[in-house]
Amino acid sequence: PEVSVRKKHMERLAKLKQHLQPVACAGGSPGKDVRTECYPTQRQTVLKWNGWGYKDSAFEVNEQGNIVFRGSRYEVSGMELPFFRKWMEEERGLNLDEMVPPQAAAPPVHKPHLNEEFVGAVRDGKHGEVSFADDDRLFRSHGHTCQEIYTLRHGQPGRVPDMVIWPSCTADVESIVRLATTHNVVIIPIGGGTTVTGSLICPESEQRMIVSLDTSKMNRILWVDRENLVARVEAGIVGVYLEKKLAEFGVCTGHEPDSQEFSTVGGWVATRASGMKKNRYGNIEDLLVSVKMVTPSGTVEKSCQVPRMSCGPDIHHFIMGSEGTLGVITEVTLKVRRLPECQQFGSLVFPDFESGVACLREIAEAKCQPASLRLVDNEQFQFGRALKPAAAGLVAHIVDSLKTLYVTKVKGFQPTALCVATVMFEGTNEEVATQKKKVFDIAARHKGLNGGEENGKRGYFLTFVIAYLRDIGFDYKFISESFETSVPWTRVLDLCRNTKDRILAECKKHGCTGKPLASCRVTQVYDEGACVYFYFGFSYVGLERPLDVFHEVEVAGRDECLANGGSISHHHGVGKVRKRWVAETLSDTGVQMLRAVKKDIDPKNIFGNNNLLP
Repeated sequence: PEVSVRKKHMERLAKLKQHLQPVACAGGSPGKDVRTECYPTQRQTVLKWNGWGYKDSAFEVNEQGNIVFRGSRYEVSGMELPFFRKWMEEERGLNLDEMVPPQAAAPPVHKPHLNEEFVGAVRDGKHGEVSFADDDRLFRSHGHTCQEIYTLRHGQPGRVPDMVIWPSCTADVESIVRLATTHNVVIIPIGGGTTVTGSLICPESEQRMIVSLDTSKMNRILWVDRENLVARVEAGIVGVYLEKKLAEFGVCTGHEPDSQEFSTVGGWVATRASGMKKNRYGNIEDLLVSVKMVTPSGTVEKSCQVPRMSCGPDIHHFIMGSEGTLGVITEVTLKVRRLPECQQFGSLVFPDFESGVACLREIAEAKCQPASLRLVDNEQFQFGRALKPAAAGLVAHIVDSLKTLYVTKVKGFQPTALCVATVMFEGTNEEVATQKKKVFDIAARHKGLNGGEENGKRGYFLTFVIAYLRDIGFDYKFISESFETSVPWTRVLDLCRNTKDRILAECKKHGCTGKPLASCRVTQVYDEGACVYFYFGFSYVGLERPLDVFHEVEVAGRDECLANGGSISHHHGVGKVRKRWVAETLSDTGVQMLRAVKKDIDPKNIFGNNNLLP
């Protein structure tokens, strides 16, 4: 009788646990998942192997000598940018008559170092497609740091993965990880490959076989629960395709990083990502409900998907930010929201950066942050104007001139000091109307002027083409990069000023020619502080070792951020580029805690990408 009662009890519990299964599934029928769009297995057929983004999209100089953005994917595509050339020549001191093209073909890579027993075990077709092709291996050997792309354009890559494998589900990953553990093979997971921290670079000293585990075929929405507002997705799903498919169910995650077209959910979790609409939807840690990760010691996941639990340290915080050092993230449950009823853009013009920062701080204190609120300094404002297409006709040109005249002559704003904030509002019609009034009222108290909806919209979507700019810079010997930090409000102005000054001083010290660039923008706001992005670059004409100079300038800039109260990173993560500052940031004991987890979960260092831990 006791056995019978216990059996019935267990059956009852099993039924109750069905809340872990889809309530309102994709397609409307329980158990039916939806596979989203994804890039082809050979991504290099669509994406650049030695630069950012799509092969058919790029800034280039046309036959008439004007800069255009090639392609048709973006709002700026196909347009001539008549002021951009002048900005590059006069403001940066570049010679656009002397182009330095990248090497025409991908450089050769070393022969794969194979563990024959492992290869024999995974080539049965039951674990996913595999490839030993040079182009597949090279494409997954790098991310998008300046050093990596420069090397691909002009040099010879070092160690690359020996094999690429494409699992299609969690079970495939579990099997691959077990085999890798048995045969002592290194696994480096890759999602969208948009990392800017060197996290995909293979350790040069690694003698074991290295396998690139590409999650791009794990691109299903497993279910959507519109009652509890959560969705279960596989980690290889690309952000833009996730949002496109979720919209069919009337919901969204609202997570829009600059890399949304290419980055994946797994990558967001692995790096503790943030998006442009964080103010409304939160960072990835705010969206994460549950996550499954396959490690050499087994698969880890909480037993229930609830808003919050008190059960010791949160294991999610071992997974978020782990950067591929502990295992492969395979499935994620995210919060979703119903699609906003209303979306509106706006922009604000301030007489100076100080006024703009004060405005953003008051908006944060008033708890009326719009979905996206970003403030650019004067240097970026001038650059944004350089990227403006020619005015469409005489009337548009006159209107644009009158706006400039009003701001500079009537209101007295100095063109060399003013700055601009772009704004996006989302919510119900009533929410947006109320929020807009509050934001513009606060802006007025800080001498802010309404810059118009069109400028706000243009500024928001221009974000998605900014990364393409570095490639045309390389074409004319201009090397550039961006990095971000988070900082308390009381330190924002000092940090911005001192970091830009330090970058320019370092460029001068190393004899950089032309006019180096150092600019910043405030991209996310919090009650207690903000995220600040820095963009910097310099001409390397006449420099014998441009990458060495670049490294010293970048390190100096990051050192200055930390010295002024900033963090090691707001959302890009650590990888290999920022490891030198981890102990300073977390303390020696903090690093010891991370090492203890790594040693216990992955004693053979199967996930040996050498990220994060100094």
